[in-house]
Amino acid sequence: MAHAKNFQLAALIDMKSPKAVIAEIKKVFCYHYPSKYYNPVKKNIAHTQKLFSGKYPGYRECNTEYHNLSHTLDTTLAAVRLLDGYNLNQTPLSPETARHLLTAALLHDTGYLQEKWDTEGSGAKYTVTHVGRSVAFLEKNHEDFSIQEQDIKKLARIIECTDITADLDEIEFSSEEERLVGCLLGSADLLGQMSDRAYLEKLMFLYREFREAGISGMNTEFDILKQTISFYELTVKRLAGSYRNVSQYSRYHFSSRFGIDGDLYSEAIARHIQYLHKIIEDETTNFRHKLKRGSWIHGDPASTH
Repeated sequence: MAHAKNFQLAALIDMKSPKAVIAEIKKVFCYHYPSKYYNPVKKNIAHTQKLFSGKYPGYRECNTEYHNLSHTLDTTLAAVRLLDGYNLNQTPLSPETARHLLTAALLHDTGYLQEKWDTEGSGAKYTVTHVGRSVAFLEKNHEDFSIQEQDIKKLARIIECTDITADLDEIEFSSEEERLVGCLLGSADLLGQMSDRAYLEKLMFLYREFREAGISGMNTEFDILKQTISFYELTVKRLAGSYRNVSQYSRYHFSSRFGIDGDLYSEAIARHIQYLHKIIEDETTNFRHKLKRGSWIHGDPASTH
């Protein structure tokens, strides 16, 4: 079995290709469940693509470049990988529960999207309230996403777990399994974004979102780099504590499906933070010269959508 340090997530599939990511989501899901159970997930992915591209009735195209379709698909892939690892190590979750996890992953950042009438600024202005808005989107559009009325509150509680400030002990889960699914999604949200090969570069997009939202302490781009160090420390604690260390299940996925002994997500994130420390400590040149993944860093306005 190969050691994880010899591999990177980006080498497994083309993470820049939505088609490749979606194909991998289906492949991993169908390791455990007959393909008929994937059909609602396939439909929901199609709806999500329409939503973020501005083709869903009543909504504008996504205009936040950090919390975009790419991030949503990255989170969904991380969620199904954690689910796979869990099922390999524990009593497998039911097909319905698995579908709920992936549906919540697809909808967890819909709160950043603006309705057609909302033409002022971008969806970034909803940064602080986006989780509640995502729940509101779920409530309003649940039928399109094959969510039964009796499951709306369950999906809402699972989505609420992605709020980095939420106290999970205060969420009234209907079962321990529901709480587990919330932990899987909350972990996937963090792992998916922070393991992105261009995570440090995409922080420039996050800076712009935070600025529009009026979040304090974000006076310069360099501020968000410095604050990412403390955010990483918070993330490590949250993954191990509130999210009950369910991120460990990625190891079983990578071991079983790729023959790789390790957690590629955590190792990728650790590499990013290690390099970020070097950037912050080196005052000889502008930090942008040390960020090299992403054409937008050096003046190209090209989007990552």
